[in-house]
Amino acid sequence: AFPSASVKRIRQVAELARAAKLSVDTVPALTDLVSGRAELSQLRPIQLEDLLGRDPVDLDSDDIRNMLSGKRVLVTGAGGSIGRELVTQILGYHPAELLCIDQAEIAVFNLKQEVISKVDSSCKVTTRVLDICNHTPLERLFTDHRPEVVFHAAAHKHVNLMEDQPGEALRNNSFATYDLARIASQHRCERFILISSDKAINPTSVMGASKRLAELALLAQQSAEGNETKFMAVRFGNVLGSSGSVIPIFRRQIASGGPITVTDPEVSRFFMTVEEAVGLVLQSATQGAGGEIFVLDMGQSVKILDVARQIIALSGLRESTDIDIEFTGLQPGEKLYEEVQHLSESLQSTRHPRVLRLVAEQEASIEIERIHEELESAIQTNDPLTIKQAIQTYVTEYKPWGV
Repeated sequence: AFPSASVKRIRQVAELARAAKLSVDTVPALTDLVSGRAELSQLRPIQLEDLLGRDPVDLDSDDIRNMLSGKRVLVTGAGGSIGRELVTQILGYHPAELLCIDQAEIAVFNLKQEVISKVDSSCKVTTRVLDICNHTPLERLFTDHRPEVVFHAAAHKHVNLMEDQPGEALRNNSFATYDLARIASQHRCERFILISSDKAINPTSVMGASKRLAELALLAQQSAEGNETKFMAVRFGNVLGSSGSVIPIFRRQIASGGPITVTDPEVSRFFMTVEEAVGLVLQSATQGAGGEIFVLDMGQSVKILDVARQIIALSGLRESTDIDIEFTGLQPGEKLYEEVQHLSESLQSTRHPRVLRLVAEQEASIEIERIHEELESAIQTNDPLTIKQAIQTYVTEYKPWGV
């Protein structure tokens, strides 16, 4: 048993075992055993996440504790993959109160049952079914609870769905982010951290463009008269195993007998475990002075075809013999590969080796409220093409699919 084996070592053992037609189980990491998050008896088969992930990252826990301990913290989208992990990790730093909101009732219910009820913490935890697009209850939440740190993870994230509903992407990802930022500023919130995406770089999708608009909204609020809140955004790529990502989709396709569908033989993506991504988000938040966009070092991009082949092998199956892989073509809004920066941007090191600070050409002052009004006018046409063309006016690097 090697509970602290490196990812490279796990890959080597898995390959040797596969060649010898043996199965391999893994035990929980020592950090999880020590913290009580797992027990030694919890053996499980090696999963794709074990092979694609990276060795655990060292965090400056003192900095994170100084930021969160004794503070009132709000997490939006708390029932999602990233939100749940934010809740879990933040509770470990002993905030005074943790506010968890999500628009999905079942997500809030599951969060209470599966995460909050199992965490030994003296922290007061408040959960609410709340849509961030609904201003009045959001304002009331800030008035009643006065959060000091906000982690904004709520978003529509599925590229294909948002291509058909660009108005929803704008209202939820862009307009609501700006409204939330204004409320946070008015209530003298200390820090506001937006969970952004690598899809905001040279976007070809409405989702990516809406995230870029959210970043611009934060920059606008940072420079607003009288603002004292430190606004920042953190960009990163795909989270391993999150809902709607390729790994659970591939597992369902295998369970139903196949085929596994891949859009293109050359398509590739950056992957991170949710634990690493959230840990680095917390680390990034400690470094922001206001107005920054941070980019997480996501390692090497991985071909989705290789992911499909690995998951077939881990399932004890053979490609073509037991299950087929079919290529379906890129879907609307999708890229062959994601990028880490725009041509006009450069990356600067920070105190942490896996957290980079984006340095961009000076953005011209933007009238974000006027932009939102004009985008809302486009939404009222109910014509996706008109909406996408309006977005392109303000996110000039956006290249709409099929336009």
